Amino acid sequence: MNDNLKPGGYEGLKAVFFNGTLKPSPQTSNTEGLIRISRGIMEKQGVSTKLFRTVDHKIASGVYPDMREHGWETDEWPEIYPSVQEADIVVVAGPIWLGDNSSETKKLIERLYAHSGQLNNKGQWAYYPKVGGCLITGNEDGIKHCAMNVLYSLQHVGFTIPPQADAGWIGPVGPGPSYLDEGSGGPQSDFTNRNTTFMTWNLLHMAKLMRDAGGIPAYGNLPEEWKAGTRFDFENPEYR
Repeated sequence: MNDNLKPGGYEGLKAVFFNGTLKPSPQTSNTEGLIRISRGIMEKQGVSTKLFRTVDHKIASGVYPDMREHGWETDEWPEIYPSVQEADIVVVAGPIWLGDNSSETKKLIERLYAHSGQLNNKGQWAYYPKVGGCLITGNEDGIKHCAMNVLYSLQHVGFTIPPQADAGWIGPVGPGPSYLDEGSGGPQSDFTNRNTTFMTWNLLHMAKLMRDAGGIPAYGNLPEEWKAGTRFDFENPEYR
């Protein structure tokens, strides 16, 4: 392929990665090993990235923007959320436990959901037109199940999901090596490397398309307008 045909113009985009590992720093996170691939590709294109290992932060459980207002003594989420507000791309990453997403990943999604009723400056839901993706690691089956839950949740609250927006790696069923363990074959997996690369570029392409287009058109998706009686060509036929 001629590199002169490689698209550009990604400078100025911002991405935030959330690692749902259950291991606090400085323990090795296999999920973070996979994040590094995607993050590295983005940074080569001039994208500014941030990474949060949620277990390192005192993020309260709940579905409100600030859980200190709902009985929790401490909640660091209000300090973290501005990084989501600034981001064009949000990648939710985490391990598989008991065939499902980790408790840290689920807690993150609940906290993202807490802002889903807020509005952006166009009057749309707050996450328009952010782009979402998903990375999963583990050593038992469940990548598709976990990614399905994450990507459904992200689009449900307003994120745009591009084609092939997930990737992952799993080792053998049962006890066995994890992604970064010596001899696991994880970092050498062509399938994982291809999918992670494709996911990353699709996130970049979609985020750039959104930025260039000025986001998703603000018509037919304005909650306050609907509340005020605007019906955007919806017709409710009279009962006969």
